[in-house]
Amino acid sequence: MELKTNRLILRDLKEADKKVLPSLVNDLDVSRYLAVVPFPYTQKDADWFVEHCKEEYKKKPRENYELGIELQETRELVGVIGLTDVNTWNNRATLGYWLAKNYWRRGYMYEALQGLLQYAFTKLNLNRIDISADIRNEASNNLIKKIGSTFEGVARKHTRIKSTGEVCDTNMYGLLKENWKQ
Repeated sequence: MELKTNRLILRDLKEADKKVLPSLVNDLDVSRYLAVVPFPYTQKDADWFVEHCKEEYKKKPRENYELGIELQETRELVGVIGLTDVNTWNNRATLGYWLAKNYWRRGYMYEALQGLLQYAFTKLNLNRIDISADIRNEASNNLIKKIGSTFEGVARKHTRIKSTGEVCDTNMYGLLKENWKQ
């Protein structure tokens, strides 16, 4: 699968990404708020993740869309974005993402989100996207609001962060198709 935006390609992960992933995400600033990304992030972690994604890509219907974020101009992988737990009966999924630190504050993640949400709402016909963020992650919380999500509450002591082992409070958001269109 491949989606294009103005500057990015959102695509299925491939074998070559195994070599690049550790250098992108093996940074505590990147993994500090992520529930499922360990620190340190090893080659073994990257190998497992890409193989896991390749198995998920084979499923019909597909339940997980974990995609590499690649710069069109240089063809370099800079992060990962995903729709997981896609539930076609309830027309919803969960959104998650991370971006390598060298690419922060350039609008890449906002652009990637727009591309994936377009796909989610128009091609998958989803009606709702669930999104969560550690309450301390100001940048992610701001981005989630910027795409039109509605704050639905704080889930106290909700998530154990894999990189640090901390149990954190999590802001819960929902993005409905009708709010995204606006």
